[in-house]
Amino acid sequence: MPEVLTAPLAVEFPFTRSLGPVQSAFLTGLRERTVLGVRARDGRVVVPPVEYDPVTADELRDLVEVAPTGTVTTWAWNPSPRRGQPLATPFAWVLVRLDGADTALLHALDAPGPDAVRTGMRVRIRWAAERTGAIGDIACFEPAREGAGEPAEEAAGVGAGAPRVGANGSRRGGEAPLRGHNADGQGDIPAGGAGGAGGAGGTGAAEAAEAAEGTGAAETTGTTSTTGPGRTTGSPGTAGCPGTAAYQPQAHSGQFGEPVTGIIAAARLDYVYAPGRTQSRYIQGLAERRTLGERCPACRKVYVPPRGACPTCGVATAEQVEVGPRGTVTTFCIVNIKARNLDIEVPYVYAHIALDGADLALHARIGDIPYDQVRMGLRVEPVWAEGARYPDHYRPTGEPDADYDSYKELI
Repeated sequence: MPEVLTAPLAVEFPFTRSLGPVQSAFLTGLRERTVLGVRARDGRVVVPPVEYDPVTADELRDLVEVAPTGTVTTWAWNPSPRRGQPLATPFAWVLVRLDGADTALLHALDAPGPDAVRTGMRVRIRWAAERTGAIGDIACFEPAREGAGEPAEEAAGVGAGAPRVGANGSRRGGEAPLRGHNADGQGDIPAGGAGGAGGAGGTGAAEAAEAAEGTGAAETTGTTSTTGPGRTTGSPGTAGCPGTAAYQPQAHSGQFGEPVTGIIAAARLDYVYAPGRTQSRYIQGLAERRTLGERCPACRKVYVPPRGACPTCGVATAEQVEVGPRGTVTTFCIVNIKARNLDIEVPYVYAHIALDGADLALHARIGDIPYDQVRMGLRVEPVWAEGARYPDHYRPTGEPDADYDSYKELI
């Protein structure tokens, strides 16, 4: 039984998409440390915002600003982060219902272990140190201090009777105001940091949440100034203080300077390819500089490369046949576009080659001949590089061209 070969492969490409007015405002808002949702006709606030109501299909345009704090509604521990995930160390995937929203946002929670995570826990956004207008501007969520906002279980609807704390978390008294952190969790981001929407006065929800949790001012006054860019004025009252589950979202125009209009996301899929026993034998034969095909027991055709079954008769092919190494060009094309990561100068010729004894043409590059002299019927042979496991290319043998009738059925 031959060894079945395997090889790690990756498919990777940049995915580019343009943004409509809603997604543009949402991502630009993240850059400015502002989280926007969209209000549906029934009053629900959807975060992340969508352009059309997922229930009614109504077009949605009424943007609102929600708080950077929220409540975990469900979670799953990720003990082995993969490349490209938000955190390099084990973390929890969480659904967080931000204060003022009616739907949950999926993101990562930086926690020391699964025992530190629970449904209903209060969390807050940790902003990335450098923000570009992407979901990664939220570096992750992190646990909020005990007493921040409403009791977590009550906010999540998973418990009742827990004592309420002040709407601004004033139970902490003289604790230092909460501050943002860099993406690596080290250091503070000054209030109204780079690009902060409410930097000049810290009057937006994000800044007000931090200030309210530290000072207790919002508990007594219940008034939120909303004069930052894009925000409208309003006085939501005590129940609407930022940093609490009762926070009332504020209307927002979605207008920011230098809006993000498009994104490029690197899409990548890593997988392990196993060609199966038939093609493993074929590949192992090439490493020995032999080309192996398989003969159909019914129609007697020899297929190279073998597939393990006859595509015409639909029966298994088990009889191995060594073919070539010489063959005939049945058709070809001239390549004029240089492929990335392929060190071949253009133009060059790629051809179908029917190896002697085979009933199916394989693909290979033709070299050692000017591209404009390659022709149908050209007789060729493989060229092996030192230590290579497959032919580098095929070159002319010097034999007379094959008669058209000898290969016309293989074109």
